[in-house]
Amino acid sequence: MSNSKDVVSQIRKETRRKFSAEEKIRIVLEALRGEIPTSDICRREGIAASMYYKWSKAFLQAGKNGLTKDTLRDATGDEVKKLKTENQQLKESLAEAILEVQRYKKSLGM
Repeated sequence: MSNSKDVVSQIRKETRRKFSAEEKIRIVLEALRGEIPTSDICRREGIAASMYYKWSKAFLQAGKNGLTKDTLRDATGDEVKKLKTENQQLKESLAEAILEVQRYKKSLGM
């Protein structure tokens, strides 16, 4: 019995329709326009309404992030290396300055 369920599950996985990002965007935008009911679009495309709402939520969240985080971006590898090097140099300079102050205080008898 378990084996037949595994076979059915495997067949479903392999025959499952996979949507490209462009197709998902097209479907979400079409439903957001409101000209055709979402249920009709889902039926026509052969997807569950819950799948559409997951795509819609992800689409809107990505747009929100794009608008609110427009000044943030990921640093490139070269930028990270440069910043790490600069950070190390600053730490070394600070350590040298602290040692110099301690030597100066010692020479004054403090």
